[in-house]
Amino acid sequence: MITSIRRFIGAISGVLGYFSALILVPLILASVYEVISRYVFNQPTIWAYEIGYMAMGASFLLGSAYALRDGQHVRIDVVACRFSPRLKAALDLAGYLLLFLPIGIWLTFALYHYTLEAYEWGERSGESAWNPVVWPYHLVFFTAFAAMVLQAIAEALGCLQVLAETDAKEV
Repeated sequence: MITSIRRFIGAISGVLGYFSALILVPLILASVYEVISRYVFNQPTIWAYEIGYMAMGASFLLGSAYALRDGQHVRIDVVACRFSPRLKAALDLAGYLLLFLPIGIWLTFALYHYTLEAYEWGERSGESAWNPVVWPYHLVFFTAFAAMVLQAIAEALGCLQVLAETDAKEV
């Protein structure tokens, strides 16, 4: 049961990681278009800057759950690599339960409300002459943090599995 839950959440993280990679294509195209438009035709765009930071932010955030799933976040393993799998799992579980999940859940709910407010008020970026609405960008933030919280739950369940398997072997 735990394994199937972890696989399902991991699949969600994988799909978001795939989309995070795809977002880089329009980012590159917009950047190339802006450079050509600005330096060849001397006609800069009003939208390329905002497309750039929004696409890069979306790519980074949507890929974060994928990175957590695959163990690609920055870790300090100098000491932890010498720990037993049981101790590593216990420390990771404590980190997820005491730090990551409470902060992640709080941020996810805050981003949900922030997204709703941006939508209701018709909030705009104010960063350029294009001045797009920003609720879709905030929705990406909310989605990414919700996915990271789900992936952290899957990782915590994995830690519990390691601890349960170790306990079963010791009996």
